[in-house]
Amino acid sequence: MEQSSLWRGVYDHVLVPAWALEGFLLSPVRHLLVLAEDWCGDAANTVPVLARTAELVSGMELRILERDRYPLVMDQYLTNGSRSIPIVIGLDAENRELGHWGPRPAALQEWVLANRKMMPSPQRYAYARKWYAKDKGETTLRELLHAVSAAA
Repeated sequence: MEQSSLWRGVYDHVLVPAWALEGFLLSPVRHLLVLAEDWCGDAANTVPVLARTAELVSGMELRILERDRYPLVMDQYLTNGSRSIPIVIGLDAENRELGHWGPRPAALQEWVLANRKMMPSPQRYAYARKWYAKDKGETTLRELLHAVSAAA
């Protein structure tokens, strides 16, 4: 199932916090390389936040690679042995990796892993969607900034 309407809705309502803009402006990150697919609900909730951030940070560029078209890249960023997405790779001006993040914020990932066997997929997705709507992308931005700053 394609998530383009959700992607557009999230994108249209993103308000990137000043602390995130300042953090990325001061960081060496100049490129965000994102592994994702149109059908991924987690990507639809996080990639629009990253796209809006990249638009607002002078000199930052975002590129999206389709996970299934780039298996050699994807296989370098497996999550517990699976091709979970999105994966965001922060690169400097010379395209050196500074760090990566994904496939979802740590607190939500912990919840998903704890509940995936006990709860049907539609209920897990509904919970995740509410979590993302309440969070407004702030945890994603905070965790990504931390991941790329640790290497700098």
